[in-house]
Amino acid sequence: QVQLVESGGGLVQPGGSLRLSCAASGFTFSYFAMYWYRQAPGKERELVATITPDTPSGGFTNYADSVEGRFTISRDNANNTVYLQMNSLKPEDTAVYYCNTLMDLTNYWGQGTQVTVSS
Repeated sequence: QVQLVESGGGLVQPGGSLRLSCAASGFTFSYFAMYWYRQAPGKERELVATITPDTPSGGFTNYADSVEGRFTISRDNANNTVYLQMNSLKPEDTAVYYCNTLMDLTNYWGQGTQVTVSS
């Protein structure tokens, strides 16, 4: 049974940092790309960051324009965990952040973790 459990959200001031974690289980984690999405109140869920399975030269990453240069996605295959390091946070980063993977045409989601950026 695939499970994704996010943690690490909270309240942070503008300019601050947070690191989100997503613990995965129930599948061979290293084989699959992992994604972070977010959904702000009244808005559609949007893709924030992607990391592919590792290759000999490392996993490939991709970011939404709105977070490029501020957020970093990484993975620890030994511990079946994907991270999202978020720096220079802005009020518009406020959202529920979700971990995701796609397997056999089925999307799997975690329960989400709230990130609030406010002074």
